[in-house]
Amino acid sequence: MNTPRKFKAAIIGSGNIGTDLMIKILRHGQHLEIAAMVGIDPASDGLARAQRMGVATTAEGVEGLVKMNVFGEIDIVFDATSASAHLKNDALLRKLKPGIRLVDLTPAAIGPYCIPVVNGEEHLDAANVNMVTCGGQATIPMVAAVNRAAKVSYGEIVASISSKSAGPGTRANIDEFTETTSRAIEVIGGATKGKAIIVLNPAEPPLIMRDTVYTLSEKGTEEDIARSVEEMAAAVQRYVPGYRLKQKVQFDRVTDLKIPGVGDRLSGIKTSIFLEVEGAAHYLPAYAGNLDIMTSAALQTAERMAARMVHATVAA
Repeated sequence: MNTPRKFKAAIIGSGNIGTDLMIKILRHGQHLEIAAMVGIDPASDGLARAQRMGVATTAEGVEGLVKMNVFGEIDIVFDATSASAHLKNDALLRKLKPGIRLVDLTPAAIGPYCIPVVNGEEHLDAANVNMVTCGGQATIPMVAAVNRAAKVSYGEIVASISSKSAGPGTRANIDEFTETTSRAIEVIGGATKGKAIIVLNPAEPPLIMRDTVYTLSEKGTEEDIARSVEEMAAAVQRYVPGYRLKQKVQFDRVTDLKIPGVGDRLSGIKTSIFLEVEGAAHYLPAYAGNLDIMTSAALQTAERMAARMVHATVAA
């Protein structure tokens, strides 16, 4: 029996996220192999590490990628740059190779939002999928878990990450982070209204990623919500082993609550969920769970895309 070929992938962005993703593909890629690492700083550690690992590199950005001999063989491109850069990268790649697939790790949100454990099977044929944000990957599964047990009127998340794990791209995208995550809480999480807050924690030694999820839901029972949350946490752990509930789900009964944009005199169950995300430390420190969950989710999504492509190739 012939072994199905692996699909070639390129990574744009040789910073922390791109480098960690490269190592994950090299170690754990089942249907993918890394063909190129793209950066703009010739002295970056990511490009140097890629070269040592035998991966082709360019320091000329996406323009350099399209000049590489391997460009014609690339099926999937991960973009780990910034929201503004992704808009340009997508336009150029789409023009030169219309059938190419992009997995967007920025908050640009050109394509549909993707949280693997919630809607990972829905957009496997999309030309561009958006991985929302690190806070979204960590918390939206919890909003969705509550919503499948009791309709969520309001969902609010607070993502606290170490300042040291927030690189230039993250800092440049704070506004996009809040907008994209808030919208995805509604679109994927199912909340009528969503709100997202990010906190850069300067503590030393650095603290690992911690997230708090608050929801207000109608009807349902505390037992059903707690069970749904625990099942969802276990599902996320399958591809992010360091993802865990810090304590049991907390509940309060509220009445006459006013939430801007939702309404007055709201009543129901207030659910509080406390999370911790420890990174796998493939390249990044263990405290950088915010970056690890993004690269893990992106790889999970791209592997599913590639598996779909494998089946299509075999069927043909």
